[in-house]
Amino acid sequence: MEEQNHIAPLKEKNSWSELLRFAFYAALIVIPLRLFIAEPFIVSGDSMVPTFKNGQYLIVDEISYRLGNIDRGDVVVFHYPKDPKKYFIKRMIGLPGETLVINDSGVKIINTSNPDGFMLSEPYISNAPPGQKSIKVTLAEDEYYVLGDNRPFSSDSRVWGTVPKEDLVGRAIIRLFPLNLISIFPGVHTYAEETQN
Repeated sequence: MEEQNHIAPLKEKNSWSELLRFAFYAALIVIPLRLFIAEPFIVSGDSMVPTFKNGQYLIVDEISYRLGNIDRGDVVVFHYPKDPKKYFIKRMIGLPGETLVINDSGVKIINTSNPDGFMLSEPYISNAPPGQKSIKVTLAEDEYYVLGDNRPFSSDSRVWGTVPKEDLVGRAIIRLFPLNLISIFPGVHTYAEETQN
């Protein structure tokens, strides 16, 4: 004879204890996830337009950066170096030990793999700042250089300097809102590193 699965209703006196037990286990799982693995953020401002617009809701992966997996092209959330209570969102451009040259031509990266440097292809930029002042910076072993995708309207490393590793919170891994733009690893860009002659 085939066995059937049964569900019995909770008795009234046990329902509150079961509810409290469920709430306890849920908190035991959700709170560490929220504190140490992933955190929600809402985009505020236009510095990452057109990639991200004001009011979009993101989930940020915090654990990857603790393990040291930081890549150029990541969309990163970090503590603003001038006021660590504030969070900023920008694109990771320069990695530790690299030299960056930024001018009207774009961004050139010089590193040990590319001693002559290579120009970044940045298709996500819709507004390049005209007449940009030339910047040359060499990053220390714990420094990162970040730029907004909306370059003329972004306050970023060109203005207030580099981001120390301890200020990095994590990378955007999910865009949850608006619903028609839900995506995994939103805005991430991978660069082809070609040596320039």
